[in-house]
Amino acid sequence: MDIALIVTLLASFFVAVVLSPIFIPFLKRLKFGQSIREEGPKSHQKKSGTPTMGGIVIIVSLIITTLVISWYSGLLTLETMILLFVTLGYGIIGFIDDFIKVVMKRNLGLTSKQKLLGQLVIAIIFYFGMKAADISTALAIPGTGWSIELGWFYFILIIVMLVGASNAVNLTDGLDGLLAGTAAIAFGAFAVVATSKFELSIALFCLAVVGSLLGFLVFNAHPAKVFMGDTGSLALGGAIAAVAILIKMELLLVLIGGVFVMETLSVMIQVVSFKTTGKRIFKMSPLHHHYELSGWSEWRIVVTFWAAGLLLAAIGVYIEVLI
Repeated sequence: MDIALIVTLLASFFVAVVLSPIFIPFLKRLKFGQSIREEGPKSHQKKSGTPTMGGIVIIVSLIITTLVISWYSGLLTLETMILLFVTLGYGIIGFIDDFIKVVMKRNLGLTSKQKLLGQLVIAIIFYFGMKAADISTALAIPGTGWSIELGWFYFILIIVMLVGASNAVNLTDGLDGLLAGTAAIAFGAFAVVATSKFELSIALFCLAVVGSLLGFLVFNAHPAKVFMGDTGSLALGGAIAAVAILIKMELLLVLIGGVFVMETLSVMIQVVSFKTTGKRIFKMSPLHHHYELSGWSEWRIVVTFWAAGLLLAAIGVYIEVLI
């Protein structure tokens, strides 16, 4: 089984590295270039026209790798199919959003209500899939043997986690390589936790995501040749929340996904502060833009956020696996 996990990581990396050079010119020919918001940092205007929707490469790579290796290793389970469904479902929502922005030239994409409706539908279907897989509705306390039975309230938790995580991860996708790196670290941490809990089918899925992200990062690192777009970011957010739920590490998501949480909190704090006092706490939100406008180079911000994500992931793994 350990060999299957290693092969998954390497295979998904290879597929993403092979697909990207084929897919990027295709996106250019279709003129699927990123439109940069005028209210964003001025330094980002030079990125206008960079191909987006690269998340398709990530999704295709992880789906192919997960299905093929899970099948041959005997790890293709209902949990695997649930994870692939959530990933693809949120990816489709993101793709529609990107398509409206890039092809139909509506820079805001789907309305917030349209996007929320799609996210809710996927979350509801996920809940019934989870029930079919006989997943407990108890909330586990990381690092302890304790859990709290939530019953029907667990349904609310699932909606909050899936919708919240997909939006939080989406907010983090603002600099070259930022999300690809932080998400790879987070999924890697959950792969370790899943393996320690003998949830090998879920660990295999996580490693397929890690390999796909690292392969994509070859072309997404600064200066990026392609962006993942909402296609990738919404898919990754939904997937990581689903993983945390299926391995009963719901609260651990807040720690391992701490970078995503900080990005989201920065936006919430900024909005509340401006609406109540008329003043901004940050120069711009999400948080990575604040550091940009403070004079940090893009690469310095990305590496710092990667380091923060790695530290938080290590703490999360330590609490759950080593204590």
